[in-house]
Amino acid sequence: MSKVCFAVVALVCLELCSPAAPPACGHGCRLRSLAELLDRVVQQSSRMHGISSDLHSEWERHNFPNRILIGKRRCHTSNILTPEDKGHAQKLGREQLIEVILQLLGAWGRPLSQLHWTINQDHDQDKNQDFSHYRTNKALEISNMVRELSDGVAIVVEKMKLLGVLGNTVGHAPPESLAPPSDPSFYRRRDVDSLDRHDLLYCLRRDSNKVKNFLRVLKCATFPGPDC
Repeated sequence: MSKVCFAVVALVCLELCSPAAPPACGHGCRLRSLAELLDRVVQQSSRMHGISSDLHSEWERHNFPNRILIGKRRCHTSNILTPEDKGHAQKLGREQLIEVILQLLGAWGRPLSQLHWTINQDHDQDKNQDFSHYRTNKALEISNMVRELSDGVAIVVEKMKLLGVLGNTVGHAPPESLAPPSDPSFYRRRDVDSLDRHDLLYCLRRDSNKVKNFLRVLKCATFPGPDC
């Protein structure tokens, strides 16, 4: 077995194993079931959406307390075709649904890193240090959560492939390569003003809600239950 294959197998084993569980795969751990893995990414996506919603609301309250923002938001993920609602999502096959999820997650890596960088640069100039600490910490947390959720979905895909639920071509390309090629000007700039950041946070809240809902549909399509 090549070194690359060994590294992939080792990563999958580390992610799928639970140290607190009874030993079944050696070294005091057991492999997580597909149902457990899906539960985990659904829970992660719910937390991610909650944080993105809180950050968006706090940003509006702090920066635009007396303004009602209207107009169309500029989302760099607008050219990713996504189901309009739960009913449309349920009509998609698992492969299509996973590809949409991976595209959305992959499109947020760089923008969130940029957002955290610009917020961190403004930290010393912000008069409200409490809010400055809050938004800096939340921006870093949400960036890490997107990366962790992307890794978690990749593990789910590998597990589904092993069980024959998915074909081997699903999720073959890294999520970053699935990001939309054309982004608004603020995405390419180092300086991101308040309105740009507001659009970014609005779009993050929207996309994180989509990811959460699509993962729930995926779980229910794989394991139908009363919660579906």
